[in-house]
Amino acid sequence: MTSALHTSSLRSLPLLARGKVRDNYAVGEDHILMVASDRISAFDVIMGEPIPGKGELLTRMALFWFEQLGGICPNHLTGADPLSVVQPDEAAQVRGRAMLVKRLRPIPVEAVVRGYLAGSGWAEYQASQSVCGVKLPAGLKNASKLPEPIYTPAAKAEVGEHDENITYEKTAKMIGPALASQIRDISIALYKAASEIALKKGIIIADTKFEFGQDRDGTLVLMDEVLTPDSSRYWPVEGYVEGSNPPSYDKQFLRDWLETATVNGKPWGKTKPAPALPQEVIEKTAAKYREALKRLTA
Repeated sequence: MTSALHTSSLRSLPLLARGKVRDNYAVGEDHILMVASDRISAFDVIMGEPIPGKGELLTRMALFWFEQLGGICPNHLTGADPLSVVQPDEAAQVRGRAMLVKRLRPIPVEAVVRGYLAGSGWAEYQASQSVCGVKLPAGLKNASKLPEPIYTPAAKAEVGEHDENITYEKTAKMIGPALASQIRDISIALYKAASEIALKKGIIIADTKFEFGQDRDGTLVLMDEVLTPDSSRYWPVEGYVEGSNPPSYDKQFLRDWLETATVNGKPWGKTKPAPALPQEVIEKTAAKYREALKRLTA
């Protein structure tokens, strides 16, 4: 792994946007260089300290899944070498952590698929026996496997804001019923296929979110990251017990630490500035990401 990269600074390409993790640069009018930094966010707040190697791990995992799932939906990869569009002295910021992708019109919907009851879904189920308007059977527990995966979309928010859970019906009003149903059906198909692959490697994908865009012809294209620990809840099979929170390969370890963290002697309010991360938390979080990739690609 290269040294940690919190924020990239490429001078040879125009910066389009900085997300929670990725820095996007324009490459002509039709392509984007997506650089996965080592930033990490929790509760929609970007931490001040990077997780060394995280951007490379995310990129390798996303490329793995794009290859595995290419038969279900087109994706945004161009196949070109990201190093071909930057200057030699910028290569260290790009090598192993970037993708050169097609420039698309993003669809403002987070396509969330849940196969298990966890996190905010479990909290909502306890209150209403439903998740995002989808009614579920009685008697489910925390971490219960759902009878069938459910589609629970969210409206994308600006960086630093919370995505808003919305009903499928609202997405149909936002983007049209035909496109809404296409995204729902493809998202569930992607999740089912990925879940089968991961299960053979001893990993349960409890839930995940996909992002889509459209090209100039209106073709639906899978974009951004896909099925990484940043966008998914990964559980090791051997640690799974219905009724309790399983150990995870995602950033749940960081979230758990933040729940007890303090800033200026007071409990952190999940707003900027984030607490300083101890070295132990940084190292253990990095280890979670490494283990996920190792198991998945072994």
